[in-house]
Amino acid sequence: MDAKTGFFYLFSVVLLFAAFRVITARNPVHAVLYLILAFSQAAAVWLLLKAEFLAIALVLVYLGAVMVLFLFVVMMLDIHIDTVRKGFWKHFPLAATVGAVVALEMAAVLMGGFRGMDEPKPVMAVVDAAGQVVQYSNAKALGKLLYTEYLFPVEIAAVILLVAMISAIALTLRQRKDSKAINPSAQVRVRAGDRLSVLKVAATQKAVAEMPVQPVVEEKKA
Repeated sequence: MDAKTGFFYLFSVVLLFAAFRVITARNPVHAVLYLILAFSQAAAVWLLLKAEFLAIALVLVYLGAVMVLFLFVVMMLDIHIDTVRKGFWKHFPLAATVGAVVALEMAAVLMGGFRGMDEPKPVMAVVDAAGQVVQYSNAKALGKLLYTEYLFPVEIAAVILLVAMISAIALTLRQRKDSKAINPSAQVRVRAGDRLSVLKVAATQKAVAEMPVQPVVEEKKA
């Protein structure tokens, strides 16, 4: 067994363990952290398969954005674990049945779907028109394909993502009546007369006359 095969088994074992802990962890924050570990191991496996673009995209998009969002949402939500656990054993038979069906389908695909197929060998170098060997890059080839043949779908997807981002910002920054935000421009233009006003109020009770204070005289001893 060479080093590449050893790393593949190592990443695969850690990936399976992290995926198992995602569904068995009692703390939602721990489940999200195990999911981050699973994505990182999947990116490492893709690197071994020479799919550098997919590995980098998985790290940047999921580990850098989606998982951070999930972590913040889980930490901000007030999830009552005891309430969630009450219906666990009630729905366990149905969940176990669905899980077993999914596992059997995946086993059938993996065991019978790839028989008689040779392992694809990635092309590491290509020869140009002049007969010179040029180093091959998956990311470069994929970039050329996206921005030449599939340029129009990429632009449509970019516009949709931009509209979604602007909509999310607009929904977040909408004015609320119960908001206690302060406008800095209004603070700069404030005047003392606008903050304090002196009103003359008539007295409701008569003033009580003060009693004269009697001097205290100390007797001297003879």
